[in-house]
Amino acid sequence: MKTIVISGINLFEGGPMSVYKDCLSNIIKKRIYEGNNVIAFVHKKELFTEFTDKITIIELPKSRKNYLFRLWYEYIYFGFFSRKTNIDVWLSLHDITPNVKASKRYVYCHNPSPFMKTELKNIKYSVRNYFFSILYKYVYRINIRKNTGVIVQQDWIRNEFKKMYKINNVIVARPTIVIDNKKFIQQTRDQRTKFKFIYPAYPRFFKNFEVICEACKILEAKNINNFEVLLTLDGTENKYSRDLFKRYGTLSTVKFIGIQKREKIFELYNNVDCMIFSSTLETWGLPISEFKYTCKPILLVDLPYAYETIGSYNKVCFYRPNDKEGLAE
Repeated sequence: MKTIVISGINLFEGGPMSVYKDCLSNIIKKRIYEGNNVIAFVHKKELFTEFTDKITIIELPKSRKNYLFRLWYEYIYFGFFSRKTNIDVWLSLHDITPNVKASKRYVYCHNPSPFMKTELKNIKYSVRNYFFSILYKYVYRINIRKNTGVIVQQDWIRNEFKKMYKINNVIVARPTIVIDNKKFIQQTRDQRTKFKFIYPAYPRFFKNFEVICEACKILEAKNINNFEVLLTLDGTENKYSRDLFKRYGTLSTVKFIGIQKREKIFELYNNVDCMIFSSTLETWGLPISEFKYTCKPILLVDLPYAYETIGSYNKVCFYRPNDKEGLAE
């Protein structure tokens, strides 16, 4: 019997949480739990009830209380735990390489913030994100050379890790996106006169909504307004979204529709003609993968992550991240 530990005590929502659950689901699907002792450290046990009959779930509720608790668990508590148990594999699913004793150690790094190029004007939108991007460079560095392997989502971030941390054991594990094609209805365009675009993203400054709004502004100045762009914010989410709404809320071609539930997003995919994706920082860019299933055109920012995510899709046009004139064209 081998002992396998998976730790993800800071994961509770979104893509990282999906990765954690996919990991545990595959352990069960491949029957790895049979004859082995599989332990999963989590923030809240009730989020993982579907796994409790086959995997030992250990809850550490204080792990999300503040970052000091998180660091205490990663660098002290896990160390004591690993020395009391003969551990064969330790997989950390949330960026930090803990102080543990194990035959093989892996860390999954999905936060690209150390590679964020932040203009000073954007710091006001999230001082926390700015300082975390600096901190993460050093958090990643601690113990990173002790890993059997460092796991990332794309080749561009593997190259960045190799340059920044002088390591060669970086593994690329691209997300597997499986979507039911029944969600998408292949439609011919109705009789509406306006061509519809969508940019589904939470309003963070690196999502680069400005380039889209500025492109719309250019077109409206030329009396070109036979289109509309749906943005998933409404100005109430945070300081950045409030600023966007204040600056661009009067544009007739921009529709601020607010944050949408996932099922509603798929409905919107069916009803629009094209996606725009302008984010300057992603480890993957899930909406790109989702929208490809519609077989509709995509306007995509010209950055390394975008090329890897879009793959061989032939209905795509790239534009430079801050080129409002090029996007307008």
